[in-house]
Amino acid sequence: MIIGGGFAGLKAARTLAGHAVRVTLIDQRNFNLFQPLLYQVASGLVAQTDVASALRILIGQAVNVQILMGEVIDIDPKEQEVVFNNRRLHYNHLIVAAGATSSYFGHDEWSAFATPMKTLEDAHAIRSQVLSALEEAEQTPDPERRRQLQSVVVVGAGPTGCELAASLNDLMRHTLERDFKQIEPSHCRVTLVDPGERVLKAMPAALSEAAANHLRRSGVDLMLGGRVQAMQSGELTVSTANGAVTLHAATICWTAGVSGAPIGQRLAERTGCPIDHAGRIPVEADFSVPGWSNIRVVGDLCSYSHTSSGAPLPGMAGPAVQMGGWVAKHILSTLNQGSCPAFTFTDLGSMAVVGPHFAVANLRGLKVSGLPGWLLWGSAHLAFMPESENRLLLLAKWLWLIFTRQRSALVISETA
Repeated sequence: MIIGGGFAGLKAARTLAGHAVRVTLIDQRNFNLFQPLLYQVASGLVAQTDVASALRILIGQAVNVQILMGEVIDIDPKEQEVVFNNRRLHYNHLIVAAGATSSYFGHDEWSAFATPMKTLEDAHAIRSQVLSALEEAEQTPDPERRRQLQSVVVVGAGPTGCELAASLNDLMRHTLERDFKQIEPSHCRVTLVDPGERVLKAMPAALSEAAANHLRRSGVDLMLGGRVQAMQSGELTVSTANGAVTLHAATICWTAGVSGAPIGQRLAERTGCPIDHAGRIPVEADFSVPGWSNIRVVGDLCSYSHTSSGAPLPGMAGPAVQMGGWVAKHILSTLNQGSCPAFTFTDLGSMAVVGPHFAVANLRGLKVSGLPGWLLWGSAHLAFMPESENRLLLLAKWLWLIFTRQRSALVISETA
């Protein structure tokens, strides 16, 4: 049984497909979401369907794979059962790949004012907020109110925050300048807030500096060393070295932190295993929960520190895919009384796009920025897409954007 149809869960299911095992894949949604491009939905670059692929199309045709839609709310490791849709389902081997949710670091009340970036609904909400604010700004006589409506604050300067800030900045300053008559593009303001001293702190300092310089040149305001202290509708207070600063913005986005999915907490309670500060479960070298060899945790929910450096693997698509594939192979080798080589993580590097035709990439020591980085970024993301049809659609829309600077998904609707 596999809980979660994200990168890790889908890879595990695909690896098990066609073998003499019965596989049940359970997910709250009936689709796999390509989260690395979720910010493009939020900024109107692509539509929701371009980054979501139905699980039944991706894996449902395998004769030994069953897909069930719903939420697992409890796990009984002693009886080897999960509680799902008011019934209990038995398993022999369990792979928990439930992913992560947004973390507001103990201030869950801020979620009412700052939209996260984890689901399609989140991306749709951000896009609707930004576009609705611009529509109101087009007909607002009050200049101060218009400036607030043309302002966006993004909290968190990791890859998601930088990509979202850059894309929203390009949307507001350039893409829409031909379509609105009363809005002054130079008054559009996107502010990126982070308590660290540099953006993309997981990358080498040179790439971090290149990304920051490009963001500044593009018009994004960087408030580094700033920590959010308070928040209310359209306003947040940030502490800086020079004192508290109050920012006013019609749209506030939160990309500052993640926490393991709630089922992780329940699993920890049931098995007695520890759970770290980010809600992740520390696992053994074979990704099993300590003391429970038939329960594996992979993806964003697991904390895997059996690396050469001792540092946990990052919550990214690359590690998740490798985890899911290896665990599935290990289970098959166990069932066949064979052996499986120990898990070794192949670090393919990291990258982030911070503007049209500008990205930074660290590919196993090869540091690239600018247009070459953007080409590498685009190629890598197209390669990781789980469905060929989506690759073609994305490529066509990216080419259209390059030549016309017109975005394809700028409709405001009530539902995602």
